[in-house]
Amino acid sequence: MQEMVEIFMSRENQQITEIIKYLQSKEKDCRDYKVGVEFEHLIVEQDSLNAVSYYGPQGVEETLKEMLSYGWVGDYEEGNLLGLHREGATITLEPGSQLELSTMPQANIPQANIQDIEQEYLNFVNQITPILKKKKQALLAMGYQPQTSIADIGFIPKQRYVFMSDYLKNRGKYAHNMMKGTASMQYSLDYKNEADFIKKIKVASCLAPVMAVIFDNSPFFEGQVWPQHAARTVIWQNCDDVRCGPAAKHGHGWGYGDYAKFILETPPIFIKKKGATIYTGEQPYKELFDPDDYTLEELEQAMTMVFPDVRAKGFIEIRIADACPYPLNIAGAAFWKGLLYNEVSVNKLFEAFQNITVADIERAKQEVVNKGYQANLAGSTLAELGCRLIQLAKAGLPADEIRYLEPLQELIEQRKSPAELTKERLPLGKKQAVEWCFIKPSEVCYVP
Repeated sequence: MQEMVEIFMSRENQQITEIIKYLQSKEKDCRDYKVGVEFEHLIVEQDSLNAVSYYGPQGVEETLKEMLSYGWVGDYEEGNLLGLHREGATITLEPGSQLELSTMPQANIPQANIQDIEQEYLNFVNQITPILKKKKQALLAMGYQPQTSIADIGFIPKQRYVFMSDYLKNRGKYAHNMMKGTASMQYSLDYKNEADFIKKIKVASCLAPVMAVIFDNSPFFEGQVWPQHAARTVIWQNCDDVRCGPAAKHGHGWGYGDYAKFILETPPIFIKKKGATIYTGEQPYKELFDPDDYTLEELEQAMTMVFPDVRAKGFIEIRIADACPYPLNIAGAAFWKGLLYNEVSVNKLFEAFQNITVADIERAKQEVVNKGYQANLAGSTLAELGCRLIQLAKAGLPADEIRYLEPLQELIEQRKSPAELTKERLPLGKKQAVEWCFIKPSEVCYVP
């Protein structure tokens, strides 16, 4: 019996070591830091605001086919066009046909440049919006579907989503709402070593409640006005406790080894092994991961199947913000760059949050739902924290990038979220209230 225990512990230590080696291999010199962004959007009918299906002659797949004329290369699964790629960017589809543009930092760009991200995004907008306009459809940057019920949204024909939907349907009451109804903005940043990794993961995780309110852009839930704040946060709180929330809530800290344990203890739902996608259900990854025989694709796939507020997969990915229209989406990139790529800013925040626990973070996120900006963290309201964070972010940015923070600063100073801006417009009608979140190539401007 003792021998079996020793063998098991030895294997687990080897598994942890392999994941640590992977995280170490992704360390970057600060001169090579990049910023990546994933912009998710809902595609809806312009007039009814109903979700557009993947299927049919007016469907999302046909829109992707038309995008091929702009030099994009198609990504297929069993003959279905499910994504596009070209140098510098990828377009992928989420389970309910939400469309995501991922900007991929270029190796030949020596610094993280917000203007390059903005230009990549606007190029994409200028290509896709005329295609949608012909169909009387629109690209909507909002955190949750404004009109269509989840029951009326079909899954796209992708095997991984078949596995995920089957597994998650019994995990949380809003798991399928998360998959088919939500849209977000996700920001990816680099780290230079484990100490830096620990600082950035903890700081970003502690700021989850602040992000939940300042980037709250989910005014509707299942077609009805959401009466509180942060609907998307509530959805994630009712998705799957095993893989959501702060990664450290499972009893580990914030370092490489701690994160490796989190990955190993979480069921990946499915794994990629020797070219096959295999459903693994409730099995934790430590029962599946062979540290002597695995590919990077397998490991990286498992690392994408945890959904904490902030996760690691070769970089630090901050996943808290709802999808927001331009230029608020670009403001988010500038915000995180200013906070986490400036040594003074990140050290100040890490010191200020030294005593913040996972329980404090979760409690503040619960408060956000009822109190919005008046929720409390570390002895301050989130409104007060938001104002201080903007100043820190400004101090951490080059002079020519500070302007990107202006729309976000204006919202915080007004103590308003994007969702509240929409609700204020509801007397004009639902479509009119939502229109400011439509993405338009010739009118990409912020509406205060």
